[in-house]
Amino acid sequence: MNKTLKNLLKDVIKIEINGIKSISDSLEKALGADLLNTIEKIKSIKGNVIFCGLGKSGHIANKISATMTSTGTPSIFLHASEANHGDLGIIRKDDLLFLISNSGETNELKNIITYAKNNQVEVISLTSNEKSFISTNSNLSITLPIHQEAYQNSLAPMTSTTMQLVIGDLIAAGLMHVKNFTEKEFKSLHPSGRIGARLLNISEVMHKGDSIPLANEMISIDEAIIIMTQKRFGCLGIIDPQGNIIGIITDGDLRRSLSANIIKMPAAKIMTENPITIDEDSSIMDAISIMNTKKITCLFIVNENKPIGIVHLHDLIKISAT
Repeated sequence: MNKTLKNLLKDVIKIEINGIKSISDSLEKALGADLLNTIEKIKSIKGNVIFCGLGKSGHIANKISATMTSTGTPSIFLHASEANHGDLGIIRKDDLLFLISNSGETNELKNIITYAKNNQVEVISLTSNEKSFISTNSNLSITLPIHQEAYQNSLAPMTSTTMQLVIGDLIAAGLMHVKNFTEKEFKSLHPSGRIGARLLNISEVMHKGDSIPLANEMISIDEAIIIMTQKRFGCLGIIDPQGNIIGIITDGDLRRSLSANIIKMPAAKIMTENPITIDEDSSIMDAISIMNTKKITCLFIVNENKPIGIVHLHDLIKISAT
């Protein structure tokens, strides 16, 4: 890569990082209080958070709105130009209007503020100028810390839009925290795709019934090998007379125990006691994490220590990668 261009790209990264750092540095000051007030205000409303912006700030507003909606805070994106041509009808009194403008002087947003005031709709704004029309006419205003745009002469908003996005993420994360937004709720909003698959309960994808490789502790090794071959999981769960899982035999256990008299030995002699298991309410993501950490490829699913299913790592990876 051309050295001059490479240095330019490094400078862009450095300037944008400085912008994000300035947000972090300001959290103990007025910015932090404004963010906390914003989070509490959004938490308390009954309607939607309506994000609105124009140009690059409009794209950021759209993204923040999507993040809010997917994490338990109902939100709508309203394009500033469309709002000025009839779409203001989307806004209701129970809603909260969130305007994003770098300059704070965007004409299309000024008209929207007038409409909001006339209809008693509260306004939160995010700008880079606390003395701007939009900031001073908002019920609550958030001002970005002083920053430098990432390219010469500030020809295009770069650092400012990055900082807007970070502010939106902070608000969304804060709302998830104060609302106690759970993994189960997140799953219900993401039923399809990779995210939805990884959040499925393990009980929804496990092999069960006759597919589970199980045997009692007195079964002989040769019988255990037959079951392991038939079930094709490369392991066998050992259960006690009450049906509790007490051990596991893997292909590796068999190889390590090879001897002339192993075949007729009871399976309990070579099993690994207290096998790693997972609760039926756990997610695919939980199971993959356990299997990767413990370096195992099969995992029994239990209910009160009784095996009700089994999963193989390869199956879970295939499901979560779709």
